[in-house]
Amino acid sequence: MDDPAAATGTPDGAPVASVEAVFREERGRLLAALVRRFGDLDLAEEVTSDAIEAALTRWPVDGVPPKPGAWLMTTARRKAVDRLRRDQAFAARLAILQVEAERAAAPATDVAAGDLPDERLQLFFTCAHPALPAEDRGALTLRCLAGLTTPEVARAYLVPQATMAKRIVRAKKKIREARIPFRVPGADELPERLPGVLQVVYSIFTEGYAASSGPHLQRLDLAEEAIRLGRILRRLMPAEQEVAGLLGLMLLIHARRDSRTGPDGELVLLDEQDRGRWDRTMIEEGRGLVPPALTGGLPGPYGVQAAIAALHNEAATLATTDWPQIVALYDVLLALTPSPVVALNRAAAVAMRDGPEAGLALLDDLAGEPALRGYLPFPTARADLLHRLGRLTEAAAAYREALELAGTEPERAHLRRRLHAVEQPGA
Repeated sequence: MDDPAAATGTPDGAPVASVEAVFREERGRLLAALVRRFGDLDLAEEVTSDAIEAALTRWPVDGVPPKPGAWLMTTARRKAVDRLRRDQAFAARLAILQVEAERAAAPATDVAAGDLPDERLQLFFTCAHPALPAEDRGALTLRCLAGLTTPEVARAYLVPQATMAKRIVRAKKKIREARIPFRVPGADELPERLPGVLQVVYSIFTEGYAASSGPHLQRLDLAEEAIRLGRILRRLMPAEQEVAGLLGLMLLIHARRDSRTGPDGELVLLDEQDRGRWDRTMIEEGRGLVPPALTGGLPGPYGVQAAIAALHNEAATLATTDWPQIVALYDVLLALTPSPVVALNRAAAVAMRDGPEAGLALLDDLAGEPALRGYLPFPTARADLLHRLGRLTEAAAAYREALELAGTEPERAHLRRRLHAVEQPGA
């Protein structure tokens, strides 16, 4: 069901979008609760879809129930039991489930009458388990928690649908055969496991912020799904600094989405963006998450990056940005997560604080880093600094190198314009 509410209305004429919003909000919660109860991700997905199909039939006639999550849960649970009864291979499991249902009769009634318990946190950690290949974690998270169909996940990762279907099946098989537990790690495991969950969500966001290939610079649907997942994590883990940091970072960056491209989809750099088009409501929400991300313990990388993004968003122009403070924050970030990519970003900030020669010297020191080979921002940053210094022949060579690496058409068009400007100055 690619669009479960596309042809659905409600008896009182309520907008279809409200029904779709119920499905989007409840699907992940329902799936998580069913996986917890039945221990089978495939079965949970099937009966979740069945319950939504039943809702599409009933709700337009009867209206959306007061507790839609509980209605869906009751319907899905009945359909799961019916499926298990029909499948002799699950006979033993069904007997156990029936005993458990009898023991938990009162709680089950409470769930049906009230709100559906939210067990999505367990599903986050299951989908992002370190035993799964890194490429499978994001796909499974999009499939299970964002509710994207397999074709939609395939489009998100720019791979054929058959390839993505195999990848998702492989991940589910790994969870089943390795007996990966459906649970939130204990306090002793959480510091090791939480970064993996956050990285999956941030990877989805970064692909939405700057697509790796294709005709468009941004994939707004992916960025917005990542933010939605970040909001869920924030509600479920309100005391975790890095959860606040990640959500704040994504909001502060996504607030600039409308100004990052021009009327024809062309790339617009930060110094040329119309800051009046930045989403101020989203900026304020993101800024409000920076203090809890930086206080209450040692700040983490997402909190520091959120603070950097907040400084960019507070400035009226590129020139009036607090570059000394941004460089200082990059110093902190480099101490927390030493990496050539962080060093590259720091060099760009130093160039704004101290001039292009200072920034270029730092970039030249990074030239031998294997992690920066094939990384588009590195030759692009070098080319821009060489251009500012008037070293046009070197700048042209760096722009050509960047052009070879550019994945989207807006990036290629931007680099071709820059290359033309240094090859034919004044033209």
